[in-house]
Amino acid sequence: MRSDTIKRGFDKTPHRSLLRATGLKDEDFDKPFIGVANSHIDIIPGHFFLQEYGRIVKEAIREAGGVPFEFNTIGVDDGIAMGHDGMLYSLPSRELIADSIETVMNAHKLDALICIPNCDKIVPGMLMGALRVNVPTIFVSGGPMQAGHKADGTPIDLATAFEAVGEHAEGNMTDEELYEIECEACPSGGSCSGMFTANSMNTLCEAMGVALPGNGTVLAMTPERIEMVKVAAKRIVEMAKSEDPKWKMRNILNEDAIHNAFVIDMAMGGSSNTVLHLLAIAKEAEVEFDITNINKIGQQVAHIAKISPSLSTVHMDDINRAGGVNAVMKEVSKRGDVFRADVMTVTGETLAERIKDADIKDKEIIHTNENAFSPVGGLSILFGNLAEEGAVVKTAGIAPGMRQFKGSAVCFNSQQEAIAGIMAHKVKAGDVVVIRYEGPKGGPGMQEMLAPTSLIMGMGLGESVALITDGRFSGATRGASIGHVSPEAAEGGLIGLIEDGDEIELDVDSHLLQLNVDGEEIERRRLHWKPVKKEIPSKWLKRYSLLVSNASHGAALKTEL
Repeated sequence: MRSDTIKRGFDKTPHRSLLRATGLKDEDFDKPFIGVANSHIDIIPGHFFLQEYGRIVKEAIREAGGVPFEFNTIGVDDGIAMGHDGMLYSLPSRELIADSIETVMNAHKLDALICIPNCDKIVPGMLMGALRVNVPTIFVSGGPMQAGHKADGTPIDLATAFEAVGEHAEGNMTDEELYEIECEACPSGGSCSGMFTANSMNTLCEAMGVALPGNGTVLAMTPERIEMVKVAAKRIVEMAKSEDPKWKMRNILNEDAIHNAFVIDMAMGGSSNTVLHLLAIAKEAEVEFDITNINKIGQQVAHIAKISPSLSTVHMDDINRAGGVNAVMKEVSKRGDVFRADVMTVTGETLAERIKDADIKDKEIIHTNENAFSPVGGLSILFGNLAEEGAVVKTAGIAPGMRQFKGSAVCFNSQQEAIAGIMAHKVKAGDVVVIRYEGPKGGPGMQEMLAPTSLIMGMGLGESVALITDGRFSGATRGASIGHVSPEAAEGGLIGLIEDGDEIELDVDSHLLQLNVDGEEIERRRLHWKPVKKEIPSKWLKRYSLLVSNASHGAALKTEL
């Protein structure tokens, strides 16, 4: 066992002495040592109850003949960090989480790992760290929260709350209506109830084979979820005891797994953030994956599940009742050979075996390929002179009339400027809002833009205004919102040269994002261009800014200069 490094031989007497201080007995030194990476944190609704999951996991590991060692990672709640400089720390937290997993697991030579994440950057951060460690690993998330409901029965969620701010600002919602949404939008523990980034990533863990069926859809804090936690804990001990290299993380989360993740992302119209994270995960998995492949996959996959924010009446619990991710994978697998079903999963079965008996139980929630919301996937990568290395749009959330759009640029050099400008009615129908210097390097940290996009929707401009940014969007964003524009402004990207009134062209179907300005004029501007330099008081964010790559490379930190 890997852990023999710290527990075998006379020279490890001091090591064993320290381990005995934690409660270990003679018989424990023959058992596998299992790391339990828990992302419990009180301030995040998807995480405040994870201490209980950790207790259940440790108890089940002991019963199965393993020795659990629980440790914690940090976490940032993107909704609470939204709209102020706290959001600068959200994406960088992914790197700290990955580093912490690698540090604890490798410093103590633990044999296997079970990860208990739930929200936003925590899931991809743990995946990245687990890939570095490359021991048998299972993911079991906290689970999604229930949808909220207004008094009249209308389903609501966090996206409703953000968009309500814009409606209230326009005088279209009373204080009482706003307060009702505030109190009812997030009714329980769990990751926010729509197909936002957290639930997108937890769903894709099923598609990648690193989690049990239901990981992305079974509600948090339910008996069904607790049973899943127990099964995952017992299974990780079996994997560790076998010492079979096929269970190592990189043998499960391999090139086929990354491919399948993008396939299911397309089918379910996941958050645009998944592109950012999957590119970074592919790098840690040592898988070559070019961003241009995403559009090729999208052309072969029908969009068969539309979930909030793309469809406000459908939430993760509805997907679970309709057959879950297994039903989606089964339906997708019927269309050509785009889905690679013969890959191994942590349960010891292939995906083909896992989904063999799956069935869509409600075809109003999960559509068939023949009755798809769209014959192509719910995400698209755009290219053009404004996005030479790519930009990402969640096509699942775009109104049909906005798939082709030309508009006049209204430029802002930060999210805060944009929020103030939108609230001051500087943006009108027919405009393209440009928010720049918010990329990984320029932000730094690549802030999410849920506040400005929600204001645009709440002010009734969602079908007449587009938005482009070198920053990113919350999974709760909808509308013609194009993010991850690369190269970013801070590294000299063309987005930094746009001037108010310039015509910007968007064509989702032909994957185009274009600045319609003469080439000579662009070169003239480039000669006089000076990047906006932001004061960065944080030592951590300064380091991050120096080392981070742009979004088309997953915003991963460089390991060589």
